Amino acid sequence: MIEQWFPNVDWEKMWEATYETLYMTSISVVITFILGMLLGLLLFLTSKGQLWENKAVYGVTAVIVNVFRSIPFIILIVLLIPFTKTIMGTIIGENAALPALIIGAAPFYARMVEIALREIDKGVIEAARAMGASTWTIIQKVLIPESLPALVSGLTVTAIALVGYTAMAGVIGAGGLGNLAFLDGFQRSRNDVTIMATIVILVIVFIIQFIGDTAVRKLDKR
Repeated sequence: MIEQWFPNVDWEKMWEATYETLYMTSISVVITFILGMLLGLLLFLTSKGQLWENKAVYGVTAVIVNVFRSIPFIILIVLLIPFTKTIMGTIIGENAALPALIIGAAPFYARMVEIALREIDKGVIEAARAMGASTWTIIQKVLIPESLPALVSGLTVTAIALVGYTAMAGVIGAGGLGNLAFLDGFQRSRNDVTIMATIVILVIVFIIQFIGDTAVRKLDKR
């Protein structure tokens, strides 16, 4: 039955493209989480009234985050081609997409981290400071645990955005479902290939959303 609805779909290529999309998404989510947390913490801690208050550092970090967060992803990929070729040795394939994916998503998540940290009751932070807790202890024992549901929720949104980014990266040769939908589907007028690639992307998105929502419900003790 499914072969009748999707006669032009090469299932081996479809699963290979799915693997490439999952590979790009998973690697970029992990690195985006690490960089986004570091940038978000830096933004929060150097802002007015916080532990490392520093107007210059906050200003520079905020500008960098805002600039890269604002550039449309498809333009960012093109701008980063020389950088990508230098560090990856190629601009084709799933590994070549990683720098643009990470640089595009990390600033986005950093702002979500900053927002999540600002939601924490200031009294909790002040109490920890009054007890003589070090900055690292406050980060580890107060900031991260108190904001964890929001951090996971933000990471879920970022992961879903990254799935969309991989589809755009595929159009310029990064591989994955976007590449398959464009080359095998759109360019060859095989609508069934494009539709199936879209369905697989939607399934991936729904699974990520389900996992994220479940994690948030378990972590949120309110």
